[in-house]
Amino acid sequence: MGIQIRQATDDDLEGIVESNIALARESEDKVLRRATVMAGVRAGLEDPKRSTYFVAEMGEEVVGQTMVTTEWSDWRNGWFWWIQSVYVHPAHRGRGVFRALYRHIRSLARSHGDVCGLRLYVESHNSPAISTYVRLGMKASGHLLYEEDWPDRTNDRNSQVDR
Repeated sequence: MGIQIRQATDDDLEGIVESNIALARESEDKVLRRATVMAGVRAGLEDPKRSTYFVAEMGEEVVGQTMVTTEWSDWRNGWFWWIQSVYVHPAHRGRGVFRALYRHIRSLARSHGDVCGLRLYVESHNSPAISTYVRLGMKASGHLLYEEDWPDRTNDRNSQVDR
């Protein structure tokens, strides 16, 4: 059974939300508020300027997902596509699901003359993911990611992230 990649639709909302919640728990030991994630995914599905989601299917089952956002690079006069919210259901890991998603996104990006590259970030302790990204031809950028997180500034004023 092959892996098919397609752009996500509103019908994928619930599955993407559940996968994002599982991703946060597995990769960062964070418990996210479902209502906040639901609103965020819905906003991304409704507005292509915010994001585009892709899902991987085997048969009729969605087995993986990712989201793409964009960042303008004035240094390169082009767009970086950021691969985010990568999740492959545990039973389907190691079967080429992310590889299929990545190749699909890479092909789309290469078909746009104004896209200058792909980027993603990964938790530094996530060795299996890092190995996968390296096998696909990605390399560490040399940049470190810093953030100032403001949980009280989400569009859901009651949002909580528990550690």
